[in-house]
Amino acid sequence: MRIADLHQTLAQLGALPVHQGRITRAWLNGKALDTGTRHQKAENFLPLRVREGLPAIATQLEQLASISERHPGADGSARLLVKLHDGQLVESVLLPRDGLCVSTQVGCAVGCVFCMTGKSGLIRQVGSAEIVAQVALARRERSVKKVVFMGMGEPAHNLDNVLEAINLLGTEGGIGHKNLVFSTVGDPRVFERLPQQAVKPALALSLHTTDAALRAQLLPRAPAYDPAELMALGEDYARATGYPIQYQYTLLAGINDSQAEIDRLLELFKGKYAVLNLIPYNSLPDDDYQRPSGERIVQIVRYLHSRGVLTKVRNSAGQDVDGGCGQLRARADKPERIRPLRQSAI
Repeated sequence: MRIADLHQTLAQLGALPVHQGRITRAWLNGKALDTGTRHQKAENFLPLRVREGLPAIATQLEQLASISERHPGADGSARLLVKLHDGQLVESVLLPRDGLCVSTQVGCAVGCVFCMTGKSGLIRQVGSAEIVAQVALARRERSVKKVVFMGMGEPAHNLDNVLEAINLLGTEGGIGHKNLVFSTVGDPRVFERLPQQAVKPALALSLHTTDAALRAQLLPRAPAYDPAELMALGEDYARATGYPIQYQYTLLAGINDSQAEIDRLLELFKGKYAVLNLIPYNSLPDDDYQRPSGERIVQIVRYLHSRGVLTKVRNSAGQDVDGGCGQLRARADKPERIRPLRQSAI
């Protein structure tokens, strides 16, 4: 379901744009669709035919996304396994400080070697209304003032649906544009279309290494950008929007944590309007990849930060519940439901 489908259904009932806006805002805030305002009750504002049709619409919206499992983390986060209307499962994460991470695809076609989500391949796209429904669901749990599109899936491979969701959240959803964070491996369409949007989100780019050949190994189906070229495109967007680019760098012991890599990061980040998010790999004992030691992580952060690179450590929320992206779904899903890895049709 897409957002336009909801608006069309409301219009068929006789709802004018002003009525649609109020109903949509109530939904986005996790409230009943016929919620009125302090000074105006719904029966004095919404046409009778619209009010009569709202229960059926509410049922349809309830079925878009529901919580299948809830896993609170010691860090104040909560990983939610969310069931979509067709029974497919995605993950949303309630983050500390009023944040929410949402999924944009069931599975993913990029196939990052360190990502559990990519192991299932791309199963289907998540519609714009399903993306927004994750926010509405989360707002029943707690306040949500920031939404990051960093859950399951590559947002650029579902671009129309993601941009529709961003536009609605940045207008009727009341979320500041810089608090909507679009995360991508660097699809060229992102750099073309995001600057054209009325709601321009902040941008997070998956970097993970300074070496083009290594990046191709770690992100096998990502566009073949040289890291310097990718950062140049990011810098253009940062200067145009006034938001620094967030560069995501998953730390893998013995792979991309060498001193040579860190020195090349210094060169790449020189003069850039950017933040480097170091993400220690959320490893399990039998993984092919492991996170660096705590001592090494601290060394890297101090080294970069002392030389002018704004560096933050972003541990995956909910690590104590094995909550790395895709892990909840992989545990909940039966093996036969996970399809072989395949390329996106986009």
